[in-house]
Amino acid sequence: MIERIRTRWRGLFAEGQVEFDLPEELQFKQYDSRIVGRLFGYVRPYARQMLLALAMMGVITGSSLAGPYLIKLLLDDAIPQGNIAMLRWLVGAIIGINLIGWFARSGQVAAAAEGGQSSIYQVRRALFEKLQRQSLSFFDKADVGVLISRLTSDVNALQELVTWAIVGTAADFLTLIGIVIVMVSLNPYLSLITFSVLPIMLLLTAVWRARARDNWRRVRFYHGRMLGYIEENIQGVRVVQAFSREALNLRKFVEQINFRFNRSQGRAARLSAIFFPGVDFLGTAAIALVIGVGGSAALGQPWGHHQGQQITPGVLIAFVLYIGRFFDPIRDLAERYNTLQAAMAAGERLFRLLDWPIAIESKPGAAELPAIRGEVVFDHVNFAYTPELPVLQDVNLVVEPGQLVAFVGATGSGKSTMVKLINRSYEISGGRLTIDGHDVRDVELSSLRRQMGIVLQETFLFRGSVADNIRYGRLDATDAEVRAAARAVGADEFIQQMPMGYETQVEEGGANLSVGQRQLLAFARALLADPRILILDEATSSIDTQTEKLIQEAMDRLLEGRTAFVIAHRLSTIVRADQIVVLSHGRIIEQGAHQELLDRRGAYHHLYTMGFATVRLGE
Repeated sequence: MIERIRTRWRGLFAEGQVEFDLPEELQFKQYDSRIVGRLFGYVRPYARQMLLALAMMGVITGSSLAGPYLIKLLLDDAIPQGNIAMLRWLVGAIIGINLIGWFARSGQVAAAAEGGQSSIYQVRRALFEKLQRQSLSFFDKADVGVLISRLTSDVNALQELVTWAIVGTAADFLTLIGIVIVMVSLNPYLSLITFSVLPIMLLLTAVWRARARDNWRRVRFYHGRMLGYIEENIQGVRVVQAFSREALNLRKFVEQINFRFNRSQGRAARLSAIFFPGVDFLGTAAIALVIGVGGSAALGQPWGHHQGQQITPGVLIAFVLYIGRFFDPIRDLAERYNTLQAAMAAGERLFRLLDWPIAIESKPGAAELPAIRGEVVFDHVNFAYTPELPVLQDVNLVVEPGQLVAFVGATGSGKSTMVKLINRSYEISGGRLTIDGHDVRDVELSSLRRQMGIVLQETFLFRGSVADNIRYGRLDATDAEVRAAARAVGADEFIQQMPMGYETQVEEGGANLSVGQRQLLAFARALLADPRILILDEATSSIDTQTEKLIQEAMDRLLEGRTAFVIAHRLSTIVRADQIVVLSHGRIIEQGAHQELLDRRGAYHHLYTMGFATVRLGE
């Protein structure tokens, strides 16, 4: 049994021991003091509330320190002297200081909550704003579950620190200082006996602190990974069930994801199970020593007489009470060290996210893009998602205002990339891309995107009513304009058949709508925004033939005077284009009208005869 305990102790505190490999980002780095400085930057505007909370904590500390001393006076003066007036006064004083402490604590909680919550509100706002401004390349690599963990659990860790731990830590130090002063003034000898256990406690705290610091990084890291895995499986539940992956995914969750998080939590619990009972034991040992020595002195025994002073029962009782209150702040400080470590680990990640450069944003002093006609020019454009994998190479294309341009080519040829560059979802690697002669990199980004409407292959609808989703890109649109846009794309009929028509609530991601209905609403949303340039990326891939004909008829009216870029596999969309651009391995290999390209009998002719000609006869 002894050897087993010794082995477990070594396992918990052995230097450098880890139970599983940690990613490089989890390797411990000394926390930068700038994290604390930046955090206080968010607290500073609410300094008045925090200072009020600190002042209230001073009152609470004062009332707490006064209690044992009043009891000492009660036992040593009022009761032995039979002084009833003094007894009543002391009893009233004890009740009074507790009432003062109660009101002060109420004010301290309210002030600290207001200051802390307001500070964290600003942190959360800054994080959300930063995520909204990040480019698509950032989200291509980001783990959604980890990002959610940043804005929830990591922010909550900072909230715990700012709201309670900062003020509480200050109060604990103030309490410790006050207790030490009172104890030494009451009896220096008993004070030295009390403080004799502190070296052991300091050693235990130093060892525990070093291990807790690393462990909290593990806990926060694996918590984010667990949220990411859960989010991924919930979003992909249809695919999971379609391929009968439930058992395999559960095993991976149990044996890897949840296992690692649980082990790190268990490690933290075992560390606490050793440290905090140790603190309690040392506190009890100090009380026992004081009672033994002080009791002997109170009874006039030699053990207490060699200091040449008689210890009264009141002093002894007050000392016992002060010792209990002396170790409480030490225990609280140790617990708050957990909070501090969690907050520092969270702050490190949050500020790293806040400092993450935004790949695409407006240049300083960028001019507003004026109302455009819709001329788009690709001038020797190059693009690569990563330097070693070029996607577009030396692309040259001139699109006149009002033209309908269709991009065709095999999967991976660069069609979607072409349209994503137009609104600067990604930044070109070389060359120039201009709209009406304005380089898209030189104009204010929002003024560029406001004049474009986009319908992607994978549509996304937000929680809210059907009307709210159509109005998403133009909040000032009237109900009549919303209905007109829906009618133009053939969505009005199915919307009217829904339980509450345009006020029907859309579930998350549009789960209560078919894929085709979601695409129709996304199309109406883009058209209502009245864009000068329309981008349709496989926008009709899930719409039946009859619905597509309605859209096609509406497009004849709505595209007048607008430039449109279309990626489509349907012949009915492609043959109507003013320009058909054929892409292969990131290069334009052919361009022209439908019949012109067929007559050339080149790449487009091959695509047409092998693929486009196999579309349903109804088209």
